[in-house]
Amino acid sequence: MEHAVLRDDMVDSLEHDAKGVVSTEAVGLALREVPRHEFVADERTAYTDQAHDHDGTTVLAPSLVARLFEALEVEDDDSVLIVGAGVGYTAAVAAEIAGARHVHAVDITRHVVYDARTNLASAGYEDVFVDCRDGARGLPEYAPFDKILVEAAAVDPPRALLNQLADDGRLVMPRGVGEQHIAAVEDGEEVDSYGPVVFAPLLVEGEQAGAIERNRTAREDRERAAQAVQRGWEYDWIEWD
Repeated sequence: MEHAVLRDDMVDSLEHDAKGVVSTEAVGLALREVPRHEFVADERTAYTDQAHDHDGTTVLAPSLVARLFEALEVEDDDSVLIVGAGVGYTAAVAAEIAGARHVHAVDITRHVVYDARTNLASAGYEDVFVDCRDGARGLPEYAPFDKILVEAAAVDPPRALLNQLADDGRLVMPRGVGEQHIAAVEDGEEVDSYGPVVFAPLLVEGEQAGAIERNRTAREDRERAAQAVQRGWEYDWIEWD
């Protein structure tokens, strides 16, 4: 069966009342255009509503991608930052709406960045900018961004990302630790919630797949050793000096 037909079937199911995760024309058209089979290893299931694992990262299920973009409200010519580029699929969806030259993506894992670049070029989105960065620090040299999508969970939006939003910008991310939800943030405040999700936590440098060691380990060991000495009832009253 032709890929275009499979994409249409996929989006039809996402628009149907049974799922109802696609409600805007822009998101529906983008999902119908992006060749998802260029981003997943198993072409036979590329257009089923399921996630795919790829070398330590996850290709999000189409229904989850739709929910994120419905929350993000990307418009034509918006400057978009994707934090957690993964294999590049969500960056491609953003490129269909905003234009490839307006989309920037970062990922903390270097080999994943290479895969994203390759996939995006094969799918026709070679103008999307993808770089290896600590996502919590964003991409300040290309800021401000009208829209920022974070594909990893955190308790609060990283301050650097909020600072890189345009004055009327919008950030969407999975928010929370145990219980997470899709949060839309404007002017530093959560303005909308779009239901529960489960995402891996936002990584910092040294935690990514393939890292030799976490660069915070030595400091953490010292701090935890100090806490072990200074715990209990003694710590409340003894003058350590």
